[in-house]
Amino acid sequence: MTTQSLFLVTLVVPDYDAAIAFYRDSMGFDLVEDNGLDDDKRWVVIRPPGGEGASLLLARAVDAEQEKAIGNQAGGRVSFFLRTDDFARDHAAYLAKGVVFEEEPRHEVYGTVAVFRDPFGNRWDMIQSAG
Repeated sequence: MTTQSLFLVTLVVPDYDAAIAFYRDSMGFDLVEDNGLDDDKRWVVIRPPGGEGASLLLARAVDAEQEKAIGNQAGGRVSFFLRTDDFARDHAAYLAKGVVFEEEPRHEVYGTVAVFRDPFGNRWDMIQSAG
């Protein structure tokens, strides 16, 4: 039997340190790895606290084509879905740290959700599952 899991998703960012500062300091993500590679590239991996699910590989844009993808990696749709065990706690903490929500929290059949943007333009859903 084969076992596989999705463990990394690339997120193109304009600057490694600005991305680390936002995801670690504003969102409370863990900085898992930050290793230098050739040509000023770095292997930077972050993940939400608790370490469940895929981590993000932060990749600094190196040319005009990659720069166009920053904040629009899903064509304007929500790109990332962050599950939380306490929506009210995390929503309040994010607001206090300057995270910009596009909407007020809403209740859907699948849970409580609100869309926010990171400083690079990526849209995220924060969700607390129903039940």
